[in-house]
Amino acid sequence: MIVVDVAVSFIVIVILQLLGMFFFNLMTPFDDMEQLRKGNAAVALAMGGQFLATAIILGTSAYSNSSIWFVALWFAVGYVCLFLTYWIFEWVTPKLNVSEHLLKGNVAVGALLACVYVGMGFTISSLIV
Repeated sequence: MIVVDVAVSFIVIVILQLLGMFFFNLMTPFDDMEQLRKGNAAVALAMGGQFLATAIILGTSAYSNSSIWFVALWFAVGYVCLFLTYWIFEWVTPKLNVSEHLLKGNVAVGALLACVYVGMGFTISSLIV
C-alpha cells in the first residue's frame, strides 16, 4: 500500500509542478519555450528560478502535510505568493521592464529574477511549515 501512496503522491507532485510552470509561462508576454529554442539564456535563468522556487514550495508542502489535498492546498497558497513576486518585482523596479529585458536576452536581469524567485520560494515555504 505504501508503494501506491508514493506513486500517487509522485504523480500529483509532478502534475502540480507542471501546472505551476504552465501558469508562469502564461504570465510573460512572450512564448517562453520559443525563447528557449532560440537560446535566450535570460529566459532560461528566469524559468530555472521559477522551477526551483516552485519545487521548494511544493517540497515543503509535501513534507509538512500528510494529506495530498493539503499538499495541493498549501502549494496553491504558496504558489499565489510566488506568482505575486513577479508583479511586486516589476512594481518596485519601475525603470526596469523585466519582460522586455528578458526578451532581449539580458542575462543580468534573468539571473537576478531567478535569485528573487528562489529566495522567495524559501521564504514562502517557511510560512507553510
